[in-house]
Amino acid sequence: MGNKQTIFTAQQLDAYQVGVSPLVPLDYTNHPDVKLPYELIGSMPELKDNPFRQRIAEVFSEDGEGNMTLDDFLDMFSVLSEMAPRDLKAYYAFKIYDFNNDDFICKSDLEKTLNKLTRNELTEDEVRMVCEKVIDEADLDNDGRLSLEDFQHMIVRAPDFLSTFHIRI
Repeated sequence: MGNKQTIFTAQQLDAYQVGVSPLVPLDYTNHPDVKLPYELIGSMPELKDNPFRQRIAEVFSEDGEGNMTLDDFLDMFSVLSEMAPRDLKAYYAFKIYDFNNDDFICKSDLEKTLNKLTRNELTEDEVRMVCEKVIDEADLDNDGRLSLEDFQHMIVRAPDFLSTFHIRI
C-alpha cells in the first residue's frame, strides 16, 4: 500500500493537506455535502486570470453563487476539457454569457461579455457598435437577442471555439 508511485512531491502533498483540512469536516453526518467556496475556486491557477472566472463558477455551482460541491467541480472541468463535445461547450458558453439568466443573450449581456474580454478598454460607442454587429449577424429570428439556437449556429462558424473554450490541467 505504501508502495505506490505518485507525480506529486512531498511539498505538494503537504500543501494539499494544509489547504483542504479546514474545508473538509471530520464528521459528515451534519454536513454531507462539502462545498469549496468561490474564493478558492476563483484563485485556482486554471481560472485566476480568466475574466469570466466568477461567472463560470456561478454557472457550474448548484447554489448559483460559485460555491462548488465535488460534482459541480468535476462537471466544470469535464465541460471545459479539450475532449468535451462542441454542443456541450456551446450550451455552457451560452449560459456563461447570459449574465441576467433569462435564457437569451441580449445587448446588455453582450456588453458585459465584451467589456470583460477587452478589460473595459473600448469606448461606449465601440462596444455598442460591436454588440449591434453581433446581434445583426447572429440573430436568426430578428428578435433583437440571441437564443441558444442562434448562439449555436454562430459557434458552428467559429472554428477556433473548441480550441479556446477549455482549461488545461
